[in-house]
Amino acid sequence: MRVHRSGTTLAGAALAALALLLPLSLSGTASAAQDPGARQAPARGSAYMGMGVIAHDGQGAKPGGVSALAVQTEGVDVSSHNGNVAWQTLWNSGVKWAYVKATEGTYYKNTYFTQQYNGSYNVGMIRGTYHFATPDTTTGAAQADYFVNNGGGWSKDGRTLPGALDIEWNPYGATCYGKTQSGMVAWIRDFVDRYKARTGRDPVIYTATSWWTQCTGNYGGFAGANPLWIARYASEVGTLPAGWGYYTMWQYTSSGPTVGDHNHFNGDYSRVQALANG
Repeated sequence: MRVHRSGTTLAGAALAALALLLPLSLSGTASAAQDPGARQAPARGSAYMGMGVIAHDGQGAKPGGVSALAVQTEGVDVSSHNGNVAWQTLWNSGVKWAYVKATEGTYYKNTYFTQQYNGSYNVGMIRGTYHFATPDTTTGAAQADYFVNNGGGWSKDGRTLPGALDIEWNPYGATCYGKTQSGMVAWIRDFVDRYKARTGRDPVIYTATSWWTQCTGNYGGFAGANPLWIARYASEVGTLPAGWGYYTMWQYTSSGPTVGDHNHFNGDYSRVQALANG
């Protein structure tokens, strides 16, 4: 009888303990699922130009038309997330130039590169390629080499724009890729110097003023050589990073027709040709 009572008591205690633990376990699971701060990083290689702009800088009204600005020439930028692009539709709508993502880090090549790069050329566009920088993975020089070796080169054929360095918010982790402001400047310098040594051209730098200020300390030392491609989704381009008195290109929206990312080139078509020709 004593054994029976002892067994009953132990079983009851175990059930009581389980009853107390189960709600705690379920509560923890629910809290994790509902945590608004929990965010899963996207897959490596999936980054694209401007993917962090709205989250960090917001989105205002689009520019009120080209007539409100100096002469501008419409362009687009694309990556694998756009898939096969309707280039003829874009050309017919007035888009005359394009940039295609070629690479990211030293580990990814755009799986739609051929359709996008050759397709834009075949309809008559002047086109170039860009590299999505990941300064936390390898050196700037290593990424410049990877870019040039995988579609980021340049030739003076009148139809090829110099490569562009896409340096912006880190979609995979820390905003400034774990680098100090001086460390970031050194990384960018490593990339642009290597790219010029390989191609003879100074690459375009694509960035946003807020990111540039935070992560480089608003460094102005690249403005003398590297054309600026500024990201700002608003009716006006706003303040530019230090050193640059004007932009060469302006990504002004990610919600344009046919392809979301639309850009103004600061000048008429002959200026696009001039940049292509170096």
